[in-house]
Amino acid sequence: MTLLTIDWLLVLEKLILIVVIILASLGIALYTTFAERKVAGILQDRPGPNRAGPFGLLQPFADGLKLIMKEEIIPNTSNKILFVLGPALAMTAALMTCAVVPWGDKVEVFGRTVKLQIADINVGILYVFAVVSLGVYGIMIGGWASNNKFSLMAALRGASQAISYELAMGISLIALLMTTGTLQLGEIVKQQQAPGHLWNIAYQPLGFLIFLVCAFAECNRTPFDLPEAENELNFGYHQEYSSMKLGFYLFAEYVNMFISSAIMATLFFGGYDIPFFDEAAHASMGNWLAVLGVISLMIKVVIFIFFFMWVRWTIPRFRYDQLMNLGWKSLLPLALANMLITGAVILWLHK
Repeated sequence: MTLLTIDWLLVLEKLILIVVIILASLGIALYTTFAERKVAGILQDRPGPNRAGPFGLLQPFADGLKLIMKEEIIPNTSNKILFVLGPALAMTAALMTCAVVPWGDKVEVFGRTVKLQIADINVGILYVFAVVSLGVYGIMIGGWASNNKFSLMAALRGASQAISYELAMGISLIALLMTTGTLQLGEIVKQQQAPGHLWNIAYQPLGFLIFLVCAFAECNRTPFDLPEAENELNFGYHQEYSSMKLGFYLFAEYVNMFISSAIMATLFFGGYDIPFFDEAAHASMGNWLAVLGVISLMIKVVIFIFFFMWVRWTIPRFRYDQLMNLGWKSLLPLALANMLITGAVILWLHK
């Protein structure tokens, strides 16, 4: 492709879309930290943060300012290059995942049709798995580069945990792909919007349950937060981190939780599809229909995020051996059985 054939308006659209989606992801993740503390307060019968700003709404900015102003400490015995690379890789991998999520339908802007998706590639789910796998390297590199035995132990936990649940997660999605026939996230949403077609949760309830459990492990959320088990390993893999390097690690987890919720809503709950609403009959609404679709997706995402928080403050942490047993002896056989049953049903229906 030469410079003369590049559609610079399309490039500008994509750049604006990238900036908007990344800033929105960071903003939502920022206030997810606030929501987590408020939900914890409600579940534990206490007010939660309520001092910084009206109703405590400025608390996330106070926490961010505190991390920025803290002293930056790099241990003398650490591998300094990898020590800096770890949190950067964790945050980069968390933000890259949002590129293939369809956040809404097309909108008309200055006579141009803009798709609310950065890249609708035909291997979207494979891209998600590839980027998610990179996030584990952020944990492993940070834990090893710190030259701290507790950090290293937590990094080893994170690596073995990733192997145990990502197999089951991948196989649970194979069953979904067998029913949809595509790896393209945008196409999966359109199939669920089609008249007479239900959301994929109706066709793959077991696959969704397996994917949900694995998503908790992917986001290092209780009861699978073994890489950062504070009361077992002091502070986990980011034991030696301070200032914004620590902030990147902590913040990347909330970005992961937001993106994981968006992917689950996209794959199993229709994405930006509005329940009990005929989009085809209301196509004349134009951009407002796309706005309603974005709101519908955000509502689904918020429900999932609340569920993540609810589980954290309800269920105690698993032991390390319990998680390994769950991954290898329960989730993996269930995912394989679900895939085989799905294949048998598809063959039977297409006789």
